Amino acid sequence: MNPIQKKKLKAQAHPLNPVVIIGQAGLTDAVIKEINVALDAHELIKVKIRAERDERAAIREQICAQTQAELVQSIGQIAVIYRLNPKK
Repeated sequence: MNPIQKKKLKAQAHPLNPVVIIGQAGLTDAVIKEINVALDAHELIKVKIRAERDERAAIREQICAQTQAELVQSIGQIAVIYRLNPKK
């Protein structure tokens, strides 16, 4: 993804609310499944990760690896994730 595409996606993500919140249970299979459903439906989503800073980075990497998505932006507890849906 080039910087121009990332800039456009950041602008599109700004008004969005988090669709998935990862809490005490961490990143479970059910959470990954829900993220996949949300990415299929919307392509661009926000995920709120309620964990320590080091854990958040690991969780973001896991999400992207397991869903074949790209991290667009990460600010504090919020991660913006994008995956192109070829069916749309």
